[in-house]
Amino acid sequence: QVQLVESGGGLVQTGDSLRLSCEASGLTFTTLGLGWFRQAPGKEREFVASISASGLTTQYADIVKARFTISRDNGKNTVQLEMNRLRPEDTAVYYCAATYKYYPKNRYDYAYWGRGTQVTVSS
Repeated sequence: QVQLVESGGGLVQTGDSLRLSCEASGLTFTTLGLGWFRQAPGKEREFVASISASGLTTQYADIVKARFTISRDNGKNTVQLEMNRLRPEDTAVYYCAATYKYYPKNRYDYAYWGRGTQVTVSS
């Protein structure tokens, strides 16, 4: 059974940092691309960042570029999202996802999803 479990969310203030983690099980982790998405109330789920199976290639949404960093540990089956200089507009439920399609931005290319972790940034 495939499971992706996010952790690390919470309530922080503007300008703070937060590190999200996602642990995967039940799949061949080293063959899958991984992504982070987020969904704010009343909005579509949007792409945040993704990373290739090897970890050598990443991409980011423009709105988080230079503030967020995605990384993975293939030895521990985990993917992380380091978030710096957080803003109120970063408030959302953050989801990790796994894909067979390299490391796409399109959420429909992802086969497996976690249940999400809430990040709230107060002003």
